[in-house]
Amino acid sequence: MRAILSTAVGGPETLEITYLPTPTPQPDEVLIAVKAAGVNFPDTLIIRDLYQLKPQRPFAPGGEVSGVIEAVGETVNGFSVGDRVLAIPGFGGFVTHLCIHASKVMKIPDSMPFDEAACFIFTYGTSHYALKDRGLIAKGDKVLISGAAGGVGVAAIEVAKAYGAEVIAAVSSEDKAEFCRSIGADDAVIYPKSMDKDAQKTLSTDIKSRTGSHGLDIVYDAVGGDYAEPLVRAMAWNGRFLVVGFPAGIPKIPLNLTLLKSCQIVGVFWGAFTMRDPKQHQDNLAELFTMYARGQVKPRVTKHFSFEEAGNAIQYVADRQALGKVVVTMD
Repeated sequence: MRAILSTAVGGPETLEITYLPTPTPQPDEVLIAVKAAGVNFPDTLIIRDLYQLKPQRPFAPGGEVSGVIEAVGETVNGFSVGDRVLAIPGFGGFVTHLCIHASKVMKIPDSMPFDEAACFIFTYGTSHYALKDRGLIAKGDKVLISGAAGGVGVAAIEVAKAYGAEVIAAVSSEDKAEFCRSIGADDAVIYPKSMDKDAQKTLSTDIKSRTGSHGLDIVYDAVGGDYAEPLVRAMAWNGRFLVVGFPAGIPKIPLNLTLLKSCQIVGVFWGAFTMRDPKQHQDNLAELFTMYARGQVKPRVTKHFSFEEAGNAIQYVADRQALGKVVVTMD
């Protein structure tokens, strides 16, 4: 089998393509012939030791994959050789063959392409959990999504629309704004490249005006940094500010704003949730697959990279060039 390994701390240039023996599954594992692997922002961090999970080297990045089962451990039930599946290893997915515990594997419909399956669970699972369980989204809510043109942002737009919300996409350029409108966002706001106090005030005022002075019921913040405070200032009474990620830095929010708005700042740690409440996680996944079958959600794969180009795929995501999802294909 082939593998793309992180052997030293650093950027994508430190990754190495190597050959390894094809693994044999343990009794509770399955062996997957990987067809595609989703590329996510944590992949840009984990190889630099900047992610909360720090695997022992050498390791392969790649948190979610899809493929076909080639072998099944002797105690595994419910899976057979030839099943089309997706899996969530957390890391280790940039390989041509992957052994993984059966509990982290899920069958996919025959109608779901491998590239869509490889980038379904992380982004849609995060966004669905954030909006439904942490944001308590309801029909008619006014929802702003920052970083809306990226993977989790696109998923959040579609999930919010499926719940009947009004969505404002916050992005950094007009082409990203147009992309978000094309997939269902009701409106889009372009934030500046840098945020001083004047720019924060202008952004907050602009957003409020787009809500008819009602303010934002939910903010889905996947950007952080200095962009967060103006979003809190634009919130409605009893609003929910969802902390999803902070590629622009960890924000410092004046807590008096939460008092004045009677709003909440709510953390979203989807990975921990899936382990702490596996039954609710399975219920959420069932709802997501129903949404997929109805056409309400659909991974927007806009860029494919070959196996040999996996490092370039990670850099592409790190540079925030991606619209929708980026996938590495193994064939």
